[in-house]
Amino acid sequence: MEEKKELLDLRRELEQASYEYYVQDAPTMSDYDYDHKLRRLEELEAKYPELRTPDSPTQRVGGKALESFTQVVHRVPLESLQDVFDYDELRAFDQRVRGTVSNVRYVVEPKVDGLSVALEYQDGVFVRGATRGDGQVGEDVTENLRTIRSIPLSIPDAPPHLIVRGEVFMPKKVFHQLNEERERRGEALFANPRNAAAGSLRQLDPKVAASRRLDILVFNVQWVEGETFTTHLETLNYLQSKHYKVIPHYTCDTVEQAVERIAQIGEDRETYQFDIDGAVVKVDSLAHREQLGSTAKFPRWAAAYKYPPEVKPSRVLDIVVQVGRTGVLTPKAVFEPVHLAGTTVTNATLHNQDFITEKDVRIGDTILVRKAGEIIPEVLGVDLDRRPEGTEPYFLPKTCPVCGAPVERDEDGAHMRCTGAECPAQLLRSLSHFASRDAMDIDGMGIAVVENLVDAGLVKTPGDLYFLKEEDVAGLDRMGKKSAQNLIAAIQRSKEQDLSRLLFAFGIRQVGQKAGKILAKRFQTMEALENATLEELTAVDDIGEITAQSILTWFASPQSKHLIGRLREAGVNMEAAEQGQDQRFAGMTFVLTGTLERFTRDEASAMIEERGGKSASSVSKKTTYVVAGESAGSKLRKAQELGVKVLSEDEFLALME
Repeated sequence: MEEKKELLDLRRELEQASYEYYVQDAPTMSDYDYDHKLRRLEELEAKYPELRTPDSPTQRVGGKALESFTQVVHRVPLESLQDVFDYDELRAFDQRVRGTVSNVRYVVEPKVDGLSVALEYQDGVFVRGATRGDGQVGEDVTENLRTIRSIPLSIPDAPPHLIVRGEVFMPKKVFHQLNEERERRGEALFANPRNAAAGSLRQLDPKVAASRRLDILVFNVQWVEGETFTTHLETLNYLQSKHYKVIPHYTCDTVEQAVERIAQIGEDRETYQFDIDGAVVKVDSLAHREQLGSTAKFPRWAAAYKYPPEVKPSRVLDIVVQVGRTGVLTPKAVFEPVHLAGTTVTNATLHNQDFITEKDVRIGDTILVRKAGEIIPEVLGVDLDRRPEGTEPYFLPKTCPVCGAPVERDEDGAHMRCTGAECPAQLLRSLSHFASRDAMDIDGMGIAVVENLVDAGLVKTPGDLYFLKEEDVAGLDRMGKKSAQNLIAAIQRSKEQDLSRLLFAFGIRQVGQKAGKILAKRFQTMEALENATLEELTAVDDIGEITAQSILTWFASPQSKHLIGRLREAGVNMEAAEQGQDQRFAGMTFVLTGTLERFTRDEASAMIEERGGKSASSVSKKTTYVVAGESAGSKLRKAQELGVKVLSEDEFLALME
């Protein structure tokens, strides 16, 4: 009974992991753990065949196609590979192969950890690209694949019909650059290059995919008309002649040569521009492949060797706290150097206080370290048997180690965050946000200019922007006199922005554009808002107690008081714009849905608010009108269910006039 319960538990666990990995692009289980659990499930189902069901993870290749993309039925299935976890299993694979065919030669390739795709060409022109999906049915991602520059859009001396298979990946260098950019913007970081590549290829907007600088390595001819080959090596040479970027490959006459090559690939993994999760061994002869055939799940002529993750002990020398550009305090364990996956590692993130408490990591402890996904150092746990006497539990500081401002815990309890409005650690992000289009809208002040100003020591808080001199700016890299004049003029123009924009520009937690407008409309002046009580704030529509407390905390900070004083000194406007005469929408709530032809949703919302109305994001019984454009979805259905009046774009314009 215990084994049967284990079987059912494994099935549920693997189904959940498969959903997170293939559909959500948010894996929580490592590939290595997944493969071992799947192996155990196969053993149990062989022992209890009556419990094997068609929906078991052992009976299918992978995940499902997302509904947001058109489904593609693959002409030739994109098969998965049989995994082997040590060299003895690889030798057993070799014996099975040689039991059927003789004079075997293998091709060994690194196994790129990316997203497998099929590229289809008609008369030499790229016409369609699809993800692997479940091997039989994938997703049409043609437009996103077109943005990958290493995919030829046309090929020379082409056959009438060609389908090739490759692996889309994000180069390691691009991955690190992308995460640096996302951190600068305060966005969630990608966990690894594979997750980043999968998420990028599934973007509905090809422009986003293009910005991710994906790459591809092609490794197989799936289907071709008018060409014949005898070996896999011939197909790779053929693909190279057609201008494809082909996977690195090595021929081996014996399984022992294959073992040596796999070991070498493992040692060289840090030199590759792409992440790998193993090495693939393939029978070279296509005739031999035909004889060997396939099982229901994978070909008998290939195997994927999975490198076991290295786990090594090391002693914690210190725990240091870094303050990120969003103000989050991140503890980091500094430990004695260990060699992992080809590099020397000396530190790893401890994420947050909850992680430290759960693992009970202390200075002086011996910890177990590995590289998650062969990229990021990770602390697995503590060897309590080796804990020295006198160690004490570690707690994050209550004040920011950079600026000394109080530290607050996030509402979800995950992170501690600095509350300082002028914290140097957050300067790049706070300046970029302050100058952004929806905040003070300082034209020409992108992240490169912000970095220039900070590196030169010209700006230490957002308030310093208004005291910049043209000659100082002109002396910066890639600026010049004209650029400096334009930037100073844009900064001066921003002084006249409405109070609502200034409140949003401050970056107060919980205060976005909408809350900024509500607060400006209610209090009219910065001074009135500075003196507002908790009761006065919570009495405002859409301002709850958490938001109100965040506002009070921010205005009470000495750094915030200094920033406001600096802005006042510069003559920055701190009053709300006068309320317009047209208040026809006073007391009304609008919800916008679908695609509007004459203006964007932001423009429509502004028009509503200028006339005294309110723009909301969800439909309720309190909604006055729903304005429905093309392809309106669930909000339109909700309005119809609740009996809320629905307006076309023309009817909405008629109300305006």
